[in-house]
Amino acid sequence: MDETHLTKGMHMHRKLLAAGIVAAALVLASCSSSGDEAATEATPAASEAAAEETTEEPAEEVVEDQAPSVTMDDSDCAAPENYCVGLVTDTGKVDDKSFNQAAWEGTQLAADQIGAFSKYIETTDPKDYANNIAQFAAKNYDTIVTVGFLMGEATVAAAAEYPNVNFIGVDQFQGEPIPNLAGLVFSEDKAGYAAGYLAGLMTKTNKIGSALGTDTVPPVKLFGEGYKAGALAANPDVEVTLVYHEPNNAFGDPEWGAAESRKQLDQGADIIFAAGGATGNGGLIEIAKDPGAGTTVFCIGVDVDQYGTVPQAAPCLLTSAEKKLVSGTEALVLAAAEGTLPAGNFFGPTGIAPYHDTEDAVPDDVKAKVLEVLAGLEDGSIDTGCPACLDN
Repeated sequence: MDETHLTKGMHMHRKLLAAGIVAAALVLASCSSSGDEAATEATPAASEAAAEETTEEPAEEVVEDQAPSVTMDDSDCAAPENYCVGLVTDTGKVDDKSFNQAAWEGTQLAADQIGAFSKYIETTDPKDYANNIAQFAAKNYDTIVTVGFLMGEATVAAAAEYPNVNFIGVDQFQGEPIPNLAGLVFSEDKAGYAAGYLAGLMTKTNKIGSALGTDTVPPVKLFGEGYKAGALAANPDVEVTLVYHEPNNAFGDPEWGAAESRKQLDQGADIIFAAGGATGNGGLIEIAKDPGAGTTVFCIGVDVDQYGTVPQAAPCLLTSAEKKLVSGTEALVLAAAEGTLPAGNFFGPTGIAPYHDTEDAVPDDVKAKVLEVLAGLEDGSIDTGCPACLDN
């Protein structure tokens, strides 16, 4: 790592340590640019002048002890006083109401705290992964976040090519650790298991289904297999249908998600786990249109609490199988700025979202059993059968 990069890392570390001291006198504001790529900026408000004069000599001003000075663009990311964070989405939009959006929100939260400039690039074709990453590296960005399992190979290659840049691969499991690359990964099987256990207890028809992204992406398969295992643990008589989209356009096909969910409802399923970006969102919205939504028919979201990201699904949304993408991304961007980015894999937390509008439909004894299962998943006393399930 060269002297400039080390200087920037130490500079950011001092700024973070000082943040608590000056927090009461600072306000961070943010704005975003328009166009295909968006940027967020944060600028500390000026301190108010002292109301009374003092006879004491003023203390010498120390730049590192003030709030971060924010660059307004990425024209000089190499400067020690500037810190730049870039995010490259997987195919799909940054406002996909799922993993791209959650990773961007986490990046913005961290950037605001450290006074960094942040910007994203939306990927429209997988062949553009490397080029999109290179755009940030060429401008001397300090940290680059790449989103999605499918970007793993391009991220590993970029980390080797640009050793002075910190890389965070969301949903990218790391084999051989690379010093400047952290993979943000989750035990999706645990979140899926808890959601499936709930579904197994709630079903009245003993038929539950799913409309999922491609099973060639391990996190998706972990969600699906965990869901099935949890449902069968709660209710050995339940019939669980797992349906995965073909690999092409697996996360951008809401029409398929809607059609597959409707087909399974018509076949007697009364709970559908719709998981896979815009594809899953299409399923959630379709289920919410059913006359029995929230009473006899339910849906389960994924990745984030989709009650907030897909409000159209609120009538049927029983819960969401969550991996805490926002907090996980935020933590790693902050670690990169502090110079403490972990090499290899960083496991983020998982769980399920609140019941929200379907709260009254879930019996108290079911809620209690689900809480017990969540505790068992947390302490390891419950085995989901994964990751061995990936070999099936």
